[in-house]
Amino acid sequence: MDLTSINPVLLIASLMVASTPIILAAIGELVVEKSGVLNLGVEGMMITGAICGFAIAVESGSPALGFLAAALGGAVLSLLFGILTQFFLSNQVATGLGLTLFGLGLSSLMGQGYIGIRPPATEKLDIPLLSDIPVLGPILFNQDLVVYFALALVVATWAVLKFTRAGLILRAVGENHDAAHALGYKVVRVRLMAITFGGACAGLGGAYLSLVRVPQWTEGMTAGAGWIALAIVVFGAWRPFRVLLGAYLFGGVTVLQLNLQAAGVAIPVEYLSMSPYLITIAVLVIMSSGKAKSALSAPACLGKLFHASS
Repeated sequence: MDLTSINPVLLIASLMVASTPIILAAIGELVVEKSGVLNLGVEGMMITGAICGFAIAVESGSPALGFLAAALGGAVLSLLFGILTQFFLSNQVATGLGLTLFGLGLSSLMGQGYIGIRPPATEKLDIPLLSDIPVLGPILFNQDLVVYFALALVVATWAVLKFTRAGLILRAVGENHDAAHALGYKVVRVRLMAITFGGACAGLGGAYLSLVRVPQWTEGMTAGAGWIALAIVVFGAWRPFRVLLGAYLFGGVTVLQLNLQAAGVAIPVEYLSMSPYLITIAVLVIMSSGKAKSALSAPACLGKLFHASS
């Protein structure tokens, strides 16, 4: 066992990469849940985005087109969920679980011809001078554009929810859809837009897995990332910056366990591999115990069906 082989700077830089797909998926789901909709299909949308982005990037040679295709694929799949739950009033939990199973099966079918193929590289944004700063340079100024986009998305989501009329309407629909409808707001339209946004974010998170984090396609490569994103929204009490913190916590544990394995720590590899999920469950149990503030922060109409009476 040689813990000196673990470089703290590279560890933190890797943490930012490992957290990015979770950040994207969790922020998208946060917006969906703020509108009062519970979409458990994040895993299905992520894996669909992963194969859509991978396939288009390989065929076109452009990672940028791959990410666009992933966002579109996730959005289209989420619209299927939106139509079923908002127009046909199907149960949100059952429909979300069905969406995950559908996404896993569809991605497996689409990915048959892409196993063992390497995608085009996604270039890092190497900022001159800044990237040469000791410690901070490799961590903050030598990442790919999607890492910065994910951070910007967190800030933008916080600002929109807190300071804009659109954010106020979204929160009003999530807190009391009947009152929002009585005031003249189009509840179904608002929720469909939120659902589409969440699907696009989940698709981007999936594409980041297949194009950057693990640049290859394998079936089921999301490995529960969508479920972790759902849990982190609860852990973050439906607040963007706390969701960011939760994503970094999970990403940090994931990267640390990989480094500990490489360093030869005398702990069975199975225990190290399950540690990120165990810690996430433990955090959720602590946050949900008693009258924790996070339990009181959920949108009042979360998961409830809306049917316009007039």
